[in-house]
Amino acid sequence: MRKLLLLLILFAGSWQMTMASEIDSLLHQLDVTMKQRKQYEQVKLQKIKSIKSLLNDPGLSSSQRYYINNRILDEYIPFNFDSALHYIDLNFQLARDLDNETMLNETRINLSGILASSGRYKEALDILHEVDRKHLSKKLLPNYYHDFMHVYSDLNVYNQVKENAGKYYKLYKAYRDSVVKLLDPNSEAYLAIEEKQYRDAGEYDSCRWVNSKRLAMTQMGTREYSMITFDRSLSYQLQNNTEQREKYLILSAMSDIRAAVKDNASMAALSTILYHQNKIDRAYEYIKFSFEDAAYFNSRLRYMQISNILPVVTAAYQKKSDKQKAHLRNLLIIISLLSVVLLLSILFIYSQVKKLARARKDLQTVNLKLRDLNGHLSEANTQLNELNSQLSESNHVKEQYIGSFFSICSDYIDKLDGFRRNVNKQIADREVSELFERTKSKRLIEDEIREFYDNFDHTFLQIYPTFVEEFNALLKEDEQITVKKGEMLNTELRIFALIRLGISDSAAIAKLLRYSVNTIYNYRVKVKNRAVVPRDDFDDYVMKIGEFSRE
Repeated sequence: MRKLLLLLILFAGSWQMTMASEIDSLLHQLDVTMKQRKQYEQVKLQKIKSIKSLLNDPGLSSSQRYYINNRILDEYIPFNFDSALHYIDLNFQLARDLDNETMLNETRINLSGILASSGRYKEALDILHEVDRKHLSKKLLPNYYHDFMHVYSDLNVYNQVKENAGKYYKLYKAYRDSVVKLLDPNSEAYLAIEEKQYRDAGEYDSCRWVNSKRLAMTQMGTREYSMITFDRSLSYQLQNNTEQREKYLILSAMSDIRAAVKDNASMAALSTILYHQNKIDRAYEYIKFSFEDAAYFNSRLRYMQISNILPVVTAAYQKKSDKQKAHLRNLLIIISLLSVVLLLSILFIYSQVKKLARARKDLQTVNLKLRDLNGHLSEANTQLNELNSQLSESNHVKEQYIGSFFSICSDYIDKLDGFRRNVNKQIADREVSELFERTKSKRLIEDEIREFYDNFDHTFLQIYPTFVEEFNALLKEDEQITVKKGEMLNTELRIFALIRLGISDSAAIAKLLRYSVNTIYNYRVKVKNRAVVPRDDFDDYVMKIGEFSRE
């Protein structure tokens, strides 16, 4: 029994670690997708432009224009509320010009749908009440019932007056029962209603079973996938399963971005979860992203949802930012103190070197006097001179390295001192925003990284001057590495140079060269695929480079 309990604990711990790793990976994918938002929007706008170009045909009839407008409307409904209203107004005019009651009813139902989605429930009901149900076609009747169902479902959820909740729920059920009778049991619309019934009843396994059927009918990057994964997150929310809820909110948010859906709820909900997990930076970026989408779409409902979390996240982000600024000031003080310590250390080392030089000079003088006074010990003196010569050569090398060390230290002291003076001046002048922009820039670190690479390349090639030639000998002839003019090593060579120095862990290499672990891993795999030696032994061959030349 004790062993079984231990196994269960180990399994639970392993599952949690796996789930956390999956969430981190999905969050990274979402961050990448967010950066590509403009590209997906351009695809959407290009598609709309292509459909709009069909209206340029002067020979189009009013009916044809109506149906083309409907296609444009389908694209705008999740993308831009005002543009969708514009094309609904155009279709109202065309339907009235044609005196076509079916077109008028279809346009009214379309209008009520987007009004309800944006939180304008009274306007949606007013429009629906203008529709004469008796004259609706079989095609439009399910949409008519569905819009009523949507309005009363949302009113039941967002209603502030508890006494009205029961009334709204009864109306929702009545219209739900009406629309279900008209739908194909295998259709997505029917399955969505069935899933909600299971969810409302607390039958979560059945709810997710139906959700899986819906997911199989669509794919990532569509509005339908976004809505289905959001529905799945709701079932996990009701069970307080934050990990699974977060996973499906991430998937929903990614699909919204790829489909250029501006009327979305996933990102705001995800921001709330991250805020409670104290991941303030991400929570702030996500709620800001969600607010921008809501502003673009002009959704009253999304504004209302975002307004509940935006001030809280913004305040937490500001508090963290202030704390980081205070930490930066403390770091500047520490850096200044360390600079003083470093300067004193250099002065001490310099003093010791001078003493060593004087001692060496005194020793040479004594040796000369001993040679003059001890002519009989000429052979011993000759050997001593040879030793002194070797010592002089060794000291010369040391002086070169010490000189280089002094030069590097002096440069860094000058840089730190200049940076300290500028920071102190900007703080004194209260130029905090300019200081923030300056410290946010990566240019300084990029210059230092470039200098670090040059120093590393130069020093490494002094130790292993034939490294590049011997390394290329391990690769196929047509896939050997050629270093660009003006460079000593490139990224691939530096990775394996560090391996030659005994640093084989990809995480350690990534930290030294300032790349991601995945990038280092990919470089290593690509180079090994080009090797003429066994891949599994490639690192061992690299470790042998320069052995014979050094011996």
